[in-house]
Amino acid sequence: MKATVKIQNLKCSGCGTTITNNLSTIDTVKNIEILLEEDAVRFDYENELALKQVKKTLKKLGYPEQGEDNTLGAKAKSYVSCAIGKMS
Repeated sequence: MKATVKIQNLKCSGCGTTITNNLSTIDTVKNIEILLEEDAVRFDYENELALKQVKKTLKKLGYPEQGEDNTLGAKAKSYVSCAIGKMS
């Protein structure tokens, strides 16, 4: 199955690197694409549990799904994730 998840706080390729690296650790998620212009992540997944895990991971990194609360904490996490991605 293929999904596209619209997210908040996606700013640059550094963010994309961090997101890709973290989502790549989920065995049932493949072919991860970062769509900067669309503020979205596209990927293939095997089951609903994988989709939930992706959304949970994105939120943990500071990239909540569009429509969810975008707290100051989430924004701060996304800046840290971005910086880590730029250094990778």
